[in-house]
Amino acid sequence: MAEHEHVRVAVVGSGFGGLGAAVRLRREGITDFVVLERADSVGGTWRDNSYPGCACDVPSHLYSFSFAPNPDWPRTFSGQRHIRAYLEHVTDTFRLRPHLRFNSEVKKMTWDAERLRWVIQTSSGTLTADVVVSATGPLSDPKVPDIPGLDSFPGKVFHSARWDHDYDLRGKRVAMVGTGASAIQIVPSIQPRVGRLTLFQRTPPWVMPRVDRSISGLERALHRNLPFTTQLRRGLLWGIRELQVGAFTKHPGQLGFVEQLAKRNMARAIKDPALRAKLTPDYRIGCKRILLSNDYYPALAQPNVDVVASGLTEVRGSTLVAADGTETEADAIIFGTGFHVTDMPIAERVVGADGRTLAETWKGGMEALRGASAAGFPNWMTLIGPNTGLGNSSMILMIESQLNYLADYLRQLDVLGGRVALDARADAVTAWNHRVQERMKRTVWNTGGCTSWYLDASGRNTTIWPGTTAEFRRATRRVDLAEYEVLRPAVAEAQDTDIAEAAV
Repeated sequence: MAEHEHVRVAVVGSGFGGLGAAVRLRREGITDFVVLERADSVGGTWRDNSYPGCACDVPSHLYSFSFAPNPDWPRTFSGQRHIRAYLEHVTDTFRLRPHLRFNSEVKKMTWDAERLRWVIQTSSGTLTADVVVSATGPLSDPKVPDIPGLDSFPGKVFHSARWDHDYDLRGKRVAMVGTGASAIQIVPSIQPRVGRLTLFQRTPPWVMPRVDRSISGLERALHRNLPFTTQLRRGLLWGIRELQVGAFTKHPGQLGFVEQLAKRNMARAIKDPALRAKLTPDYRIGCKRILLSNDYYPALAQPNVDVVASGLTEVRGSTLVAADGTETEADAIIFGTGFHVTDMPIAERVVGADGRTLAETWKGGMEALRGASAAGFPNWMTLIGPNTGLGNSSMILMIESQLNYLADYLRQLDVLGGRVALDARADAVTAWNHRVQERMKRTVWNTGGCTSWYLDASGRNTTIWPGTTAEFRRATRRVDLAEYEVLRPAVAEAQDTDIAEAAV
């Protein structure tokens, strides 16, 4: 990377958000941009998460870009390998490789108020940009709990998002810590190979059957030859999920019927009443993300599996101690303990107009205008930002809505002309966040009686969107300049004044 290279737009991250932004920039006729990626290939979370059994819990035809349909998805719910291959295909199809800067981890981004541009320090050099699009995503930095004695554990330790494929689990005593979306895929994948598997379960999840199957060659041929059938399939998948939103956001009591289906799903595989009691949640279904699996419960019923209904609190050599006092010997510990979602590390590296980092600004909780713009951080936009997450549908829908907003944002800068920046007004951010939080009060995520990664340290839900994806698309269709302060360079203003005085 050239020293102090300048681009119009710098995109950070090359997952779905970053690649989507790059495609949209090219389609808007903008080619003066780079995509900064800390790794050596594209893919984001679908590159980093390569653990056994890794797959998506959103149907394939909905978990793909509307502008890049894939008629050849092999399964209704695709695995990590095929999703990553899809992102590589998008990269090549839309000729994005010349814009990619691999092994370029962003160390610091600082707003230059005089020149109205961002100074970006990366592991491969420094560059400047008029606009920054942060697409690092909330599932990019693994979270490992601070457990006393963990450093002294003599065996192998790794997070599900940093899977050690060189470590052979066969015959080992393995501890799986956590029961989220990753864990329910890992457990049945490794259970037949390990000597003994101990699952440390702080909170049991609600698990529904995964209606997964191979997509036939006839179906794929139909989608290839009649593209409208792919659009129809995607539309049906989208519509079904839109109809479900009301139960999550307005009428959580309607989810009781779904709980009964989930309990029947458990009862089919778990015959032991004591184990069934351990695995039955005490909160409303939907409060945490509903998980999909056909083999999680059957794996837990196997004789080489133990479920400890308590979290891991201490490590004494090779002995793991749970909060309830249960002790377990282990050769390896696998953490499926999620990510830094409400405290994203990238926020510590972004320095705004007043010299404060984004992390400092968000100390009381994340908030951004329409999920994109934070006050005091001009010409900086985030994809999958605060309150843009979903509890029942595809994040690609939300990303594409934000790309519409990004495109109009850049158009507004062009219309304003010259060197210019837009800074979200603090009152506009506050008003938007107030509306979101008011709607959040009666959602299942806030009233369901659970503690989830949707909530920040103060218990506020700063991750989920409390409405339909159609509502969000309407809210992000275009930029309202009344919600922004228009900034011009102070240096240029001073020069203009000098010229005017000289003319007089």
